[in-house]
Amino acid sequence: MEKANDIILIGGSAGSYTLIIDMIEALPEVFSPAIIIVIHRNPKFTTKIEDTLSARLKKKIVQAEDKATILKGEIYFAAPGYHLLIEPDKTFSLDLSERVRFSRPSIDVLFETAAEVYLDHCTAFLLSGANQDGTDGVKQLQQMGSKVIVQSPTEALISTMPRHAIEANGHVEIYSNRQIISYFRNLK
Repeated sequence: MEKANDIILIGGSAGSYTLIIDMIEALPEVFSPAIIIVIHRNPKFTTKIEDTLSARLKKKIVQAEDKATILKGEIYFAAPGYHLLIEPDKTFSLDLSERVRFSRPSIDVLFETAAEVYLDHCTAFLLSGANQDGTDGVKQLQQMGSKVIVQSPTEALISTMPRHAIEANGHVEIYSNRQIISYFRNLK
């Protein structure tokens, strides 16, 4: 398997799960970028989100593991209870440091570390959520030349997260749910 030269990040919280499923479902059979997803999950509850989605969507979906190489065309979820970081050698690192904006895993942590490594070979989507996680990460991604797409707050089930990122970061691309799904459907 080949290391991913391009990545797509997806950050979501409350209200984002259904759209994330639609995004993965829209993917073509073969695509090049690695897709890395942070969704706020409570580590106290065992979930089999990766196994459930793999079976339902007929795509290989795994939990990111510490020191694992980020591979082309793979779909990863951040483990509940750990921050997910991208290392300079394009591997994952799991971290138990303090929560960021009440969250671990934090969208900001993933976005900020990915921006430093992947620069303009990174596209990030920030979706529905009830806190402000992702806002600082969006700023870092923009500064490093990454493309940032924020879900339209009018279509987000909970608009706090996308609305705050838009207000705090000035120019970001705002996509409707239909545009987001179309992006994934046309991925190569």
